[in-house]
Amino acid sequence: MLSDKTDTWVPVALTQDLPTGQVMPARTPAGPIALWRSQSGRLAASADRCPHRGMRLSHGFVRGEALSCIYHGWTYSQAGQCLRIPAHPSLTPPETIRVTTRLVEEAGGIIWVADGEPDGKPPLFEGYVPLRSLTARAGHSALSVAAGTKATVEGYVWQAPGAPAIRLLPIPQEAGETLIHVLVPADCDASERIAASRAAESLRRVAEGIEAKGTVP
Repeated sequence: MLSDKTDTWVPVALTQDLPTGQVMPARTPAGPIALWRSQSGRLAASADRCPHRGMRLSHGFVRGEALSCIYHGWTYSQAGQCLRIPAHPSLTPPETIRVTTRLVEEAGGIIWVADGEPDGKPPLFEGYVPLRSLTARAGHSALSVAAGTKATVEGYVWQAPGAPAIRLLPIPQEAGETLIHVLVPADCDASERIAASRAAESLRRVAEGIEAKGTVP
């Protein structure tokens, strides 16, 4: 999930960041997606380009159980089929008009999108719950140096003085940035959650400093 390999699960977002009836952009190693949740709460992951004029579908809007492009209102089902073309209201769109979709699952407060055809379900991190996500202007190597350890297929487990041990799930983004999902022990109290959040921000600053200096080995 945290490597460049295919046939794996990628943790693209946290459940708390995608309310019902909303769409957001997300990235996987295979490219950008429009991640959306229908009015009934069902998740979908569509390629982030409308077949009509190439507008990003993540700029669009959810209408019931479908996603509409903001440009000309072409509307797509969760399976990717075009359902409606407003300029031709009496037309039933042909089967050939569709967007590519990806398998998406929700587990442990994390939204996962399949890159390829992974075996089984997404992992569950027993004893951990999501806290927040943040973006670092640094790559994997700088984060590894800042954390003093290399990421495994389950991310980093890292602890700063005065803070609980946290699990970090880093996902490469555009322009050398990294999206980091921060998980904390499920039994953390409010003060420990604040300390964990500040620790993650401190790690980000250190990684960004390393990246800026160009001292990554």
